[in-house]
Amino acid sequence: MANHLYDLLRSRTPDKARTFAEMLDGRRYSYSDVDDVSGRFANSLVELGVKPGDRVAAQVEKSIEAIMLYLGAIRAGAVFLPLNTAYTPAEIEYFVGDAEPRVFVCDPAKAEALRPIADKAGARLETLGVWKSPDVSAGTLADRSLAAATGFDTVPRAADDLGAILYTSGTTGRSKGAMLTHDNLASNAATLADYWRFTPDDVLIHALPIFHTHGLFVATNTVLVAGASMIFLHRFDPDKIFEVMPRATAMMGVPTFYTRLLQDPRLTRQATAHMRLFISGSAPLLAETHREWQGRTGHPILERYGMTETGMNTSNPYDGDRIAGTVGFPLPGVEIRIADPESGAPLGTDEIGMIEVRGPNVFKGYWRMPEKTAAEFRPDGFFISGDLGKIDARGYVHIVGRGKDLIITGGYNVYPKEVESEIDAIDGVVESAVIGLAHPDFGEGVTAVVVKSDQASLTEKEVLGRLETRLAKFKLPKQVIFVEDLPRNTMGKVQKNVLRDAYGALYSQVPRP
Repeated sequence: MANHLYDLLRSRTPDKARTFAEMLDGRRYSYSDVDDVSGRFANSLVELGVKPGDRVAAQVEKSIEAIMLYLGAIRAGAVFLPLNTAYTPAEIEYFVGDAEPRVFVCDPAKAEALRPIADKAGARLETLGVWKSPDVSAGTLADRSLAAATGFDTVPRAADDLGAILYTSGTTGRSKGAMLTHDNLASNAATLADYWRFTPDDVLIHALPIFHTHGLFVATNTVLVAGASMIFLHRFDPDKIFEVMPRATAMMGVPTFYTRLLQDPRLTRQATAHMRLFISGSAPLLAETHREWQGRTGHPILERYGMTETGMNTSNPYDGDRIAGTVGFPLPGVEIRIADPESGAPLGTDEIGMIEVRGPNVFKGYWRMPEKTAAEFRPDGFFISGDLGKIDARGYVHIVGRGKDLIITGGYNVYPKEVESEIDAIDGVVESAVIGLAHPDFGEGVTAVVVKSDQASLTEKEVLGRLETRLAKFKLPKQVIFVEDLPRNTMGKVQKNVLRDAYGALYSQVPRP
């Protein structure tokens, strides 16, 4: 039996001497290096006791070695669990305790704070940092991999075996681990490479984080399955983007990338002349941004729609109209339907309802949550996305809202309940409501509406100060608004739509950074 995902990636490899990734520090990884270094990491994981099906969790800074750790885990038959680098120890404790990884890899600077969490979960703690020079250790796992052999007999794994778990927050505050199989990841990568016309001649600008499905699976796996190359940037930096654009052919980004590049006078048709494709996802792209980008560069941005649980579901076409405000058509092999949220009955053209998805990209279920998994699937196998949308007469899918109050800010998901729980625990707070409001730079700005007790002298600065050690930075409210009470309906439920209407223009005059 083959290793379903890794064998697919390796089968598409061009000449092994071809460049897979280049870093701005001058290092290059060839496709031969991918085999060798991922083999070293696989050997290291096996030496640490990792067996097929074991979880390998990683909260590490972006580096090419972290990509090799991911591939090494897949080759060792493990289930890879990437964790957001912004998560605090309090947040990490839940993920590690729930997933029970055999090995937990963290940044060397965080080892002391995270070791008790790893010990409590029975995980072996290893460290992996960003490579600086041959004379400076990049962590215990990096040292292990350097001492390990390059050759590794990749562990057989079937299409339905787990390849990764990605945690996605829940409206009740408890995060859910979406179980992604080898075939979920492999089929999506192969489909995207074909649909977006990636070939070995392509060079992708990779400026996304790699703890997220967008940067790790959509970008990296698509490059691998196409036998293409990428310029691997540590983070989004407009100066670096403009520096490498003359050598690149494609870029994947979140809307924030595009809004910030539009603020730069260097963005011209000449600057983007070598590029063939700009892709946007992870958050809604404003139609204004789409039009302005095309006017400045001549390139219509290709917007697509995906989820942690499904990978990519739809995409605007490579050839044909890329319509602003839509997310295009269902990808080949993926079925999309719009259903009545209550009854599940299919709805017609231009009728708004729940988006439901079925296809090889759809996840296996939620880790150790069989009842939640059963509740999120229809009897015929369609996954209930929680997103509200419609399909127009031309077949384009439109996202019109979210049924679960999800906020997407700068490409990251924030569920209000989690932020509200932390705010409500602050002395002097009676209650709170967290909403997403349209923001010119982040898509949506996390906003807290807070009722404080009569005696409390609480300020916005104090609220944010209390949250900084409890929540990742992207979850922190952009503003805290104090009110006397929250609007409620006759059943006592807070009317967040009223709050959104009342404060909808809050960020319209905010200067872009």
